[in-house]
Amino acid sequence: MLDKFLKSPIFKDKKTWDAVGNASVIGLHLVSGVLVGLAIGYWLDVWFGTKPWLLLLFLVFGIIAGFRNVYLEAKKFQEESNKTNHDGQE
Repeated sequence: MLDKFLKSPIFKDKKTWDAVGNASVIGLHLVSGVLVGLAIGYWLDVWFGTKPWLLLLFLVFGIIAGFRNVYLEAKKFQEESNKTNHDGQE
């Protein structure tokens, strides 16, 4: 069943794979920002003994950084798409 699905014409199209790759990169940016913020906040809380304040602060910083990265990546993909469309290529 899965083999038949993966051999369908939609998976032979390069645009489909580009879209899947772009979506996964955007998801990774969001998750990685949050995880890095949590890790830094946890480590600083343990080091300074300020539980849970630095963890919460850096969690917020991580969320902000993740959304910023998502925005910049989406903007980059949109510019590439517009450039491709304006060049007459599809």
